[in-house]
Amino acid sequence: MSKLALITGGSRGLGRSGAIALANADVDVIITYLSNERAAQDVVSDIKALGRRALALQLDMRDFAAYDAFMKQLEQQLPRVFERHNIDYLLNNAGTGLHQAFVKTTMAEFDELYNLHLKAPYFFTQALLPFIKSGGHILNVSSGLARFSLPGASAYAMMKGGIEVMSRYLARELGEYGISVNTLAPGAIATDFNGGTVRDNAQVHQFVTSVTAKGRVGQADDIGAIIAMLFSDNSYWLTGQRIEASGGMLL
Repeated sequence: MSKLALITGGSRGLGRSGAIALANADVDVIITYLSNERAAQDVVSDIKALGRRALALQLDMRDFAAYDAFMKQLEQQLPRVFERHNIDYLLNNAGTGLHQAFVKTTMAEFDELYNLHLKAPYFFTQALLPFIKSGGHILNVSSGLARFSLPGASAYAMMKGGIEVMSRYLARELGEYGISVNTLAPGAIATDFNGGTVRDNAQVHQFVTSVTAKGRVGQADDIGAIIAMLFSDNSYWLTGQRIEASGGMLL
């Protein structure tokens, strides 16, 4: 039986690249999306074109009351689309950015980041746990900003620091289920994330290039390849770890 991954926020950016990379590695994929159904269905079509099964399900990760209905929908769709009742891999990826000075960050902005980047992965993973097979793998997306500090990222980086602590605790508590839990911390990636700043702002692009050992900004496919590498049987003995994929940014 083929492996099956669920990726939150899989319609664009790193989630999309991870989905395509996994499909190329013979893994079937479920993605969640917030509102852009067309983009999500394009990802499904791309995966199917690679000979794998795929499904897109709408979910606002901040709508915690919707989790029960989502799990019931998942329970119905798994046997229909994938001829199974469980998944192997979970990538907690959904999120948005915020570039705001500490002195200007509002409580509303802070709460939005908290709900999406910290509370949602914690309770979504909890709700999904009965579907994750023994021998499975949970990968939580953090950021290089949890290690190095750049002005304007305090609130966002705090959430990602919390994700890294969460991963270590889940690795400890879910080990008895045979489930690995790790953190993937990308560096600066040229996508539409946070308004496409790294991709489109020449000054930011130059700065990232100058402080990165590999001498360039990261691309979404760089991260997709690492997601596919980690979501494999070869990574079973890897758990409770933080894997930074930044090309050597600010070493």
